[in-house]
Amino acid sequence: MEIKKSAVAGTVESSDIMVTVAPNPEEKIAIELDSSVEKQYGEQIRKLIAETLKRLDVSAAKVTAVDKGALDCTIQARTLTAVHRASEVGEYNWKEIDSWNA
Repeated sequence: MEIKKSAVAGTVESSDIMVTVAPNPEEKIAIELDSSVEKQYGEQIRKLIAETLKRLDVSAAKVTAVDKGALDCTIQARTLTAVHRASEVGEYNWKEIDSWNA
């Protein structure tokens, strides 16, 4: 999936994460994380964002995530939504996405 513009999903409220996805002219994935639980879960958050991007066939993007203790399902949902907004995709294959967690 091609990232065409910058897009945001989520908030900076407690137990949420704000994910911003933007095009990356360097043609790679770059993830910047600011998290209140960085020491405990930073590696897991980055891994989950990267896995979600891979499943969506995103090969070039700048991702900025501001985390306030979000659960994995919220991190995945916010990343998914931001990517779809940034790629200007209007339709989702929910059955495929739902199978990721099966």
